[in-house]
Amino acid sequence: MRRIESLLLPGPAGNLEALLEEPDSVPLREAALVCHPHPLGGGTMHNKVVHRLARGLRKTGCVVLRFNFRGVNLSQGQHDNGIGELEDARAALGFLRSRYANLPYTLAGFSFGSRVALRLAGRLWAPLPRRVVAVGCPTSYPGWQFVEDLTLPCIFIQSTHDEYGPRQELELLVSALPQPCEIHWVEARDHFFTGALDAFEKVVVSLK
Repeated sequence: MRRIESLLLPGPAGNLEALLEEPDSVPLREAALVCHPHPLGGGTMHNKVVHRLARGLRKTGCVVLRFNFRGVNLSQGQHDNGIGELEDARAALGFLRSRYANLPYTLAGFSFGSRVALRLAGRLWAPLPRRVVAVGCPTSYPGWQFVEDLTLPCIFIQSTHDEYGPRQELELLVSALPQPCEIHWVEARDHFFTGALDAFEKVVVSLK
C-alpha cells in the first residue's frame, strides 16, 4: 500500500499543511518537493495539475511532498507576494531532506510554484537538487533575471496555448539559462493543460 501522511510542518509564519506520499509500485529512488500555483488565484496543493505532477513523479520512484503556502487552507500566515512563500518552500524542503537525507532530490512546481522552485534552486547550498521541473512557467510575471545564475538542469513543461507563458517568451527565458535545458510542449487548450492532463502526466513520467 502507498504510504500517505498528512502533516503540519513548522514554517517561518506558522504551521504549513502538507501531504507526503511515497510511490506504491516502484522502488524509492528520489525525493521531490512540489509547489502549487498562486494562492490569490485559488492555488492549493490539490490543484489538478499539481496532483498530476505529483502522481507522475511518484510513478518514477519519487517520494513527493506537497504543501500549502502560508495563508492557504490550514497553513498559517498571510500571502507575502512570493517573498515569504520562498521561505515556506525552503522550510518544507528542509523537512523532506531531513526525512530522506540519503536520496537525491528534485524541486518542482506549477505556475507561481514553478517560479518559487526556480528561485529556491538558485539559493541553495550543497547538496543541490538534481534538477528543477518547472510546469506552466508564468513568463508574463515580471523579474526573471535570477534565472541567469541557475547552473542546475532545468526541465520546462508548457502548454502550447499557455496564456501566461507563451512559446516565444518561454524560449527567450530558457535561452538565458547558462546551460542547455529541456522544454516539453504539451498540446493543450490553456495554462491549466485543459484537455491534456493525461498527456501532461505522461511527459512527467518520461522525465529522466
